[in-house]
Amino acid sequence: MDRFLARPALRRAALSLLLALAACGGGSDNGAPDPAPPPSTVPPVAGDRIEAFDPAAAPAAKLTEGAARPAQAAAASGMVRTVVLGPLQAPPTKATVGSGSPGAPLQIGQARSVADTATPQGTAALLQWHPSGRNTQVAALRFVAEGAHGVRLGVLVEALPPGAVLRAYGAPQDEVVEVDAQALRTMAARHAEAGADDRAARTWWSPDFGGAQTTLEVEIPHSAATDGVRLSVPRLSHFTQTPDEAQLALQTKAAGSCNVDLACRPEYLEQGRSVARMVFVREDGKAYLCTGTLMNDAASSGTPYFLSANHCIDRQTVASTLTTEWFLRARSCGGTDTAGAQRLTGGATLLYAAARTDVALMRLNGAPPAGIVYAGSYFGSPLQPGTPLAVVHHPGGDMQKISLGTLLHYSSCSDGGLCRASNETEGTYLTLGWRTGVVEGGSSGSAAFLTLGERRYVVGQLMGGLSSCARPDAVDYYGRFDLAYRDAIRRWLNPGG
Repeated sequence: MDRFLARPALRRAALSLLLALAACGGGSDNGAPDPAPPPSTVPPVAGDRIEAFDPAAAPAAKLTEGAARPAQAAAASGMVRTVVLGPLQAPPTKATVGSGSPGAPLQIGQARSVADTATPQGTAALLQWHPSGRNTQVAALRFVAEGAHGVRLGVLVEALPPGAVLRAYGAPQDEVVEVDAQALRTMAARHAEAGADDRAARTWWSPDFGGAQTTLEVEIPHSAATDGVRLSVPRLSHFTQTPDEAQLALQTKAAGSCNVDLACRPEYLEQGRSVARMVFVREDGKAYLCTGTLMNDAASSGTPYFLSANHCIDRQTVASTLTTEWFLRARSCGGTDTAGAQRLTGGATLLYAAARTDVALMRLNGAPPAGIVYAGSYFGSPLQPGTPLAVVHHPGGDMQKISLGTLLHYSSCSDGGLCRASNETEGTYLTLGWRTGVVEGGSSGSAAFLTLGERRYVVGQLMGGLSSCARPDAVDYYGRFDLAYRDAIRRWLNPGG
């Protein structure tokens, strides 16, 4: 099993994604809490940390370009053509899809080619244009992938008339996500500037809607020529594991039984409010899960900086597909109900990614939901072996779990995930052993929290390792946040420090 992973990515425009898997355990299957770890002996040094920030009732930040916003479908159901793909010829098993190697994200979706809409000409032949009743004209295509637990469309946009809007939804009366022509042009320019080829730069990936179908709708001004619409859907991502259907997830029990529900350790609930499950798609159409953490800056500006792993998201085209799912945790210890999960679409802007510490820092393109906390970070004196650390993560894409570990030593790791013991001078990774719970595929990118007094701070993000509920004595590796901070991240989190 890949336990490095985690890239595991609303309803009514800021889609709610609910995934709930119950498994209250850790050390033992009953989830009894361990004694609280002793506080760290790291000496406080002025200027060595950024405190957490809870905006509470502060107004939410304004959504930026490409972010989800309230929208309504315009196409009449009787005017929507349907493109049907049968079941996968050889559907992968959960074990196959969920496995991987160190430093690889948890795959939950397969790419599928769509012959009927592979070209702009083929797509145009299927679009049926009609007046919307609001001085525009609209056409839509429904894509059905039999057996899929979610469908994300890879829409290649070659041209759209001014004022055009693309929408995606599962059902027209339900959640709808839209993006306008200007936002698509901005996205394409950002991708091209980051080095993407033309096809990848112009591809917009829709969200999924938790079922076997997704509808793409195009709306243009009444006076615009329909032949000014040149787009295609050459491929889609067929989710082979559900990222939001709670009951199915509960039946599959994604996380190992030794993992502990976050609700079983309420003293860590504040850290859970900083952590989100990530769903994203790579250029080849394969979908993945990881875990990420919302980070505060020194000014507590409310800018949605988001930390995860380089092996999850290492390029702008992938960051643009990111959806984040918040408050995905059990309402009670061992419970099966979620605490009211919310999903944010709209992607992210990749600010920094580096293999040296397997780190990725992004800025979300939309404001996170109310109730979140921006996590603090520590980048002072190197931690000493024996320091207790805690991790809030989404193993197997499950609800949030809490794992408690200890820093054993420092390590140096290659790009292939091979690690050797090192020291604090040369080692770029923290090597953790576990006292309660482990990490699994889907945990990649999750933050390790250090306790100083009554506060907690991010000190690393998960690359991976070999632990599992069958091997709780195996170790895992976290890229050192203090090194990434000094290498580059301070330019965003603490530009004056």
